This record gives sequence, structure tokens and C-alpha cells, in this order.
Amino acid sequence: MLRIHDDMLDALRLMRGLIAAIERRDTDLARQLRRAGASVVLNLAEGSGSFGRVRTARYRTALGSARETISCLRVAEALGYVEAVPEGLLALINRVVGTLVRVAA
Repeated sequence: MLRIHDDMLDALRLMRGLIAAIERRDTDLARQLRRAGASVVLNLAEGSGSFGRVRTARYRTALGSARETISCLRVAEALGYVEAVPEGLLALINRVVGTLVRVAA
């Protein structure tokens, strides 16, 4: 299993408070953020047990979901639902994105 699987789980833990704050203002965005973040972890797990094109497809799906997660956080910030997304959280998710860009090619 790729190390970024645990990194993304850590990112989800760090997002708990942000998700709760977003949910108070926009339940749809909070739900989308929660689903996108979970999708990264689940597709990483599924991809790590697969081979060939299936593995690549799962990792590409995880990559798209990781980018969606960042976008959801940025939208929440832009709309004033949260003050600022912690840079450490973004760095963690960006590490996941960077790894997936390499392995999903």
C-alpha cells in the first residue's frame, strides 16, 4: 500500500473541524468534501490490490478526488465558510496529489 494512503487518512482527520464548520453553512459542499476525501483513500486501497490498467484507473480516480478535495476546501474558504485552510493540510494533500501524478501516468 502506498504511504499516501495513511497521509490522506491523516488529512481527513485534520479536516474534521473544517467539515463541521462548512456543514453549518453548506451541507452539500460538506458532503461533497467528505465524499471526495473518502474516495481518495478508498481508491488508493483498491488500486494497491489491483494490477495493470485497473490499478492505473483507480489511482487516476484517486487523483481526481484529491484535486476535488482541495477545490472544495478552497471554495469553502472563498465563500467565507472557513477562515483559512491550514497550509499543513494543503501540503499533505498536495503530497498525495504529487505521488498520484507519478503513479497514475
